[in-house]
Amino acid sequence: MNYREIPAILLADAPGLDFLNSLATPIDEPIDWIADGEGLLSWLEQAEFVPVDVIRRVRAEASSADLDELAAKARDLREWFRAFVQKRKGRALSSMDLRELEPLNRALERDEQHGEIVVDETGFALRMRRRWPTSESLLMPIVEALAKLVCEEDFAQVKACEGPACTLLFADHTRGHARRWCSMAICGNRAKVAAHRKRVKEGARS
Repeated sequence: MNYREIPAILLADAPGLDFLNSLATPIDEPIDWIADGEGLLSWLEQAEFVPVDVIRRVRAEASSADLDELAAKARDLREWFRAFVQKRKGRALSSMDLRELEPLNRALERDEQHGEIVVDETGFALRMRRRWPTSESLLMPIVEALAKLVCEEDFAQVKACEGPACTLLFADHTRGHARRWCSMAICGNRAKVAAHRKRVKEGARS
């Protein structure tokens, strides 16, 4: 299925997991929202990882080949980090996991951010601004989101949807940590329908 036919799925309650969910099977066929350069720009815009004006500038200045190459790097990053999460979801991270995260630390070293004092509704505040010198700098918000996932989320509550064909991951922030589905409107509803059919079928047999 073409990724352009369906909006990006952003329901993981953690931006880093939303990025991993840019490859998913929401219906019957897998969809890769960053299958090419234009897909990557669209996903970054929908997820609000990159300002719209920066997306417009990169779209106007970068070649399709350069953007496709950038999307390939994003997919490599996604699959590497997906393997990290799949291996460790459901348990707290430990210091032993740090060595596996070295690629993220190397990527973070290339980030170009600076602080800026601004005034908001509460008074003075320090905000981080990012420079976007090249199209490859579009990967930095992704790297930052993955790093924040490691540092700010409890991996014991990182879960995979229980839908039989679903590949989506999410952070369970519910009070009792009882979330089972990527979305009640998608896999949760399918499970309800399947359970109802099963009850009806078993009732007909008895």
